[in-house]
Amino acid sequence: MSQNDNEGGFVSHLAELRKRLIHSFIFLIVFFIGCYFFAEHLYGFLVDPFAQAVKDDGTNRRLIFTALQETFLTYLKISFFTAFFVTCPFILMQIWKFIAPGLYKHEKHAILPYLILTPVLFFLGGILVYYLIMPLAIKFFLSFESTGLSTSLPIQLEAKVNEYLSLVMKLIFAFGISFQLPVVLSLLARIGIVDSEFLKKRRKYVVVIIFASAALLTPPDPITQIGLAIPLLILYELSIFSVKFIEDKKFKDSNA
Repeated sequence: MSQNDNEGGFVSHLAELRKRLIHSFIFLIVFFIGCYFFAEHLYGFLVDPFAQAVKDDGTNRRLIFTALQETFLTYLKISFFTAFFVTCPFILMQIWKFIAPGLYKHEKHAILPYLILTPVLFFLGGILVYYLIMPLAIKFFLSFESTGLSTSLPIQLEAKVNEYLSLVMKLIFAFGISFQLPVVLSLLARIGIVDSEFLKKRRKYVVVIIFASAALLTPPDPITQIGLAIPLLILYELSIFSVKFIEDKKFKDSNA
């Protein structure tokens, strides 16, 4: 193959990548604009764990903002967050369409499940945050309120709009990214970097790393830290079975 052919092939790959990126960007922008028109409803959905946690405490709760632009910027964040969440499978599909033509058939069969599993695990992490971790964490933080009997003034939460949203988004991203652990370990096993015995022998170190990571990724409270660490430990154990399955499949294929 001549140098001109190599250069032409490289340029065509860049053009293809550019097309895929443009399609993804346009899709993201379209959804972002659409989500903005429903930003108030989306925020209502995200704030519902807080509303449910405090609805029976006999206090008139509210969320406040202290800057003129705060609510507007919050709605922009919600719109972008939702648009990215929705378009993530489409972006992964564009990545797949870009790399698939250069893969062998068995390589396509090996990678495709991970492209499907990645958004599913991220979604499961978000569900765990929304329906379990956030309600427990909110009740934990509210337990530090004071009626003023032992202090000169009562201590009562008046949460800011932007700060509440930032907390929810941080937790969803932290859990969603952390839930990719089985995908990462399985891919590392496929390229021969780790194996099941390696993962088993280093289990005690992984426990420490998981709890340390949970402390860094979540607010400084035991509810969210334990809520992230325990699912990660379960996912790590499931990853060992997944890696063992990959090893057995490789062994069967090599002997076939």
